[in-house]
Amino acid sequence: MKLDVIKNARLYFSISSAIILAGLVAMVISFQQLGSPLRLGIDFTGGSSITLGLACNAGNCGKPIDVSVVRQAVESKGFTNSVIQLVEGKDLKGISIRTARLSVDERAKLKETLTESLKQYGEVDPKKSQIDEVGPAIGQQALNNGLLALAVSFTGIGVYLAFRFQLDYATFAIIALFHDIFVTAGAFSILGLTMGVEIDSLFIVSMLTICGFSVNDTVVIYDRIRENVKLDTDTTSFNNLVNASVNQTLGRSINTSLTSTLPLVAIFLFGGATLRFFALALIIGFLSGAYSSIFNASILLAWWRSRSSSYNASSPKTEAN
Repeated sequence: MKLDVIKNARLYFSISSAIILAGLVAMVISFQQLGSPLRLGIDFTGGSSITLGLACNAGNCGKPIDVSVVRQAVESKGFTNSVIQLVEGKDLKGISIRTARLSVDERAKLKETLTESLKQYGEVDPKKSQIDEVGPAIGQQALNNGLLALAVSFTGIGVYLAFRFQLDYATFAIIALFHDIFVTAGAFSILGLTMGVEIDSLFIVSMLTICGFSVNDTVVIYDRIRENVKLDTDTTSFNNLVNASVNQTLGRSINTSLTSTLPLVAIFLFGGATLRFFALALIIGFLSGAYSSIFNASILLAWWRSRSSSYNASSPKTEAN
């Protein structure tokens, strides 16, 4: 059984439109409630950072620190939505925590909680410990740099595809990329409203990764379409060539998406709190990228080429004198 993407084009576009619309509605609500389309983490809003290092004797830093134990102790004191990471290096082992901006008393309380939870792993060394404040201006700069990186990525991909294929190929590939970004961002906007999920710098990294993965799948399908157009002797309609090309690359697209997504599912389930939502963003983006490459990008190209052919056929021809 072959997939007829052209025949069911309205269905595929309706699915994409419904998902994007739900995300846009969530972004509007989030902007009204939070002041931004997504719930921003302390990487972008600023906050407090506390690092506690343990004393090591002759390179012996004791048993490994269990982050989940520290997280449980911190959250039990009301410090939720904190980013907790291990700090390791030569003669260095400890915990770094980033949280919303804290008062002097709150910082002292958090430091005391961390020190207590780390006692089973060793004594805190004051010389390896520090408390910093990250201002909102620095967080805003990080957000602006991330958005700039996305813009540069889109521009570079568009220019490359315009040279590799043609302008209409590049245009619809970029539209497919916007689809994937909006789907992923919309999903996290919904999660931010319903579950309090915040985005951090890893979210920007995931967006850039999604762009690269998605356009790779689109390039494979477009490359097959171009090859089939060259091999055809003008006896097959462009719509049929697109259908044939999609079916010829369908197995590869599905296999690539599955083999890329399954490890991410494992990271999401067992990788810990720090990587959980990074993996989720990639899962959503990869699946959306496969969908947009197979359906949206190919259908839009077929629609445009059919429209152009119809226009050229209906245009009056100038007779030679």
